[in-house]
Amino acid sequence: MKVLIADDDLTSRNVLSSILKKLGCEVVATVNGVEALAAMRQQDAPRLAILDWMMPEMDGVEVCRQLTANRMDQPPYIIILTTRDKKEDIVAGLDAGANDYLTKPFSVAELRARIGVGRRMLEMQAQLASTISELREALNHIKTLRGIVPICAKCKKIRDDKGYWERVEVYVTRHSEAQFSHGLCPDCMEAMYPGFEPKSPSAIA
Repeated sequence: MKVLIADDDLTSRNVLSSILKKLGCEVVATVNGVEALAAMRQQDAPRLAILDWMMPEMDGVEVCRQLTANRMDQPPYIIILTTRDKKEDIVAGLDAGANDYLTKPFSVAELRARIGVGRRMLEMQAQLASTISELREALNHIKTLRGIVPICAKCKKIRDDKGYWERVEVYVTRHSEAQFSHGLCPDCMEAMYPGFEPKSPSAIA
């Protein structure tokens, strides 16, 4: 999994990179909020980001706001990392769009656990997005007949949207999932074969 780090402190950045690489993550390291935002807007952007709150040019909370302002089918999982540990700070970070909040100094075990939560959430999100995509594709393939269908009172042909007239079975097959099997109704059977009496309805299908 690709993870973005945004921290202007070199030591913190190196520690985080080392921990994440040991967890098998590919690390994208940035030194301020502007770089972080640009990296997160790339086509192959990391799905998980760890943002320091206090950074030059743009802080981590503002990065959160701008990322979550863009409605995405699969938004990134964002962890705010900071020394600010007051309740109002935590609330502000979460209100800005962060998914989690971790205070410095942090334990490696806690960071590992929170990364694990983020990974599971992203996997569930990807599965949900895949399911929605499959449902949309299936819906596009469903054909239904709706509204008023113009039909000839004599020959029973149906006029399509382009003004062409076609046999009813052709029209219905094209606009629905129905399939036709041809046969003769009793009236037509009598007209074509006077005196013929079928043994059962299935005999004329």
